[in-house]
Amino acid sequence: MGETISITLAPDTLRAVRESVEAGEYASVDALLDEAVHALQRQRREDAERLDDIRARIRRSLDDPRPPLSIDEVEAHMEALFAQTRDERRRA
Repeated sequence: MGETISITLAPDTLRAVRESVEAGEYASVDALLDEAVHALQRQRREDAERLDDIRARIRRSLDDPRPPLSIDEVEAHMEALFAQTRDERRRA
């Protein structure tokens, strides 16, 4: 059995919690909070993985013996990435 605690929620947060439970989205406040904590933990893991990936990419870039790109090459690459991201978001 879990431990009982007392928490203070902002009025809008409390309203959202109650509405979700009353709408049947969750069986109880406990179930909602349990899922919220799991979502937070999952998000933190995913953030850590992304940060590790970014660090690895930076390390590979710093260790890359090839000459650096020109500013024009960088801008062209960035524009292509932005366009790809925009297109992916539109499809989502």
